[in-house]
Amino acid sequence: MATGKTAALRVGSLALLAALAACGPSQKEPPLENFTAEEIYKRGEYELEVGNPRRPSDALRYFSEVERLYPYSEYAKRALIMEAFAQHKAKKYEDARSSAQRYLDTYPGSEDAAYAKYLLALSYYDQIDEVGRDQGLTFQALQALRAVIEEYPDSDYARSAALKFDLAFDHLASKEMEIGRFYLKQGHYTAAINRFRVVVEQYQTTTHTPEALERLVECYLSLGLTDEAQTAGAILGHNFQSSPFYEDAYKRLKKQGLEPEAKGSSWLSAIYRQVIKGEWL
Repeated sequence: MATGKTAALRVGSLALLAALAACGPSQKEPPLENFTAEEIYKRGEYELEVGNPRRPSDALRYFSEVERLYPYSEYAKRALIMEAFAQHKAKKYEDARSSAQRYLDTYPGSEDAAYAKYLLALSYYDQIDEVGRDQGLTFQALQALRAVIEEYPDSDYARSAALKFDLAFDHLASKEMEIGRFYLKQGHYTAAINRFRVVVEQYQTTTHTPEALERLVECYLSLGLTDEAQTAGAILGHNFQSSPFYEDAYKRLKKQGLEPEAKGSSWLSAIYRQVIKGEWL
């Protein structure tokens, strides 16, 4: 059943729809120059609304034609933002970024500028699909999402961008953990420690911090560096005592007659002092 919006789109593009329906199998579509900017624009909206997988590409043609035929009209302005939306929906991410940026350059003060900025960020974010990929897109997504949050803090898009920012940030930590686990499995403890340290120091607000601390306990014990192992365990216990990672770390320490407590003057000791002062996490 058609929604009210779908019905409105059908009525709004009635002239163009009727002309298209009148074409026989061997006839070409009537020139779009014969229709108004509103009729062509609403035909593009209709193509997006009906839900056919091919429709985003079909809609793009109509939106771009509005721009070409009526470049200074209000509908050309609307068509450009819809063009970016349709390109994103069609997974043409580079094109979506280009159209969104063009909109921002042309209409910087528009009420849709926040949405254009959000679409630009989303076109990076939606390409982050697996941990093993190159992280360049993740960094670009973070920068673009931050721009939405900072430039349009009161918009609905800022709230959505903040949520996605946290997820993208978590993704970067996940990559460090993946590499760290690999090194640990190979017995390359120093290389593994370097990766887990990045998570603890740079991504401490992510979901990966408890595991990173537990892995640090494992690595340092394997190297015989008990002060560092105990300190990592103490940080883990202070912040994540109910975590299964703390339980594992505690068992590892107890097995060697050790307790989770701050000892020595390593980088972990500095973090432990921050924890006690409430300046970390």
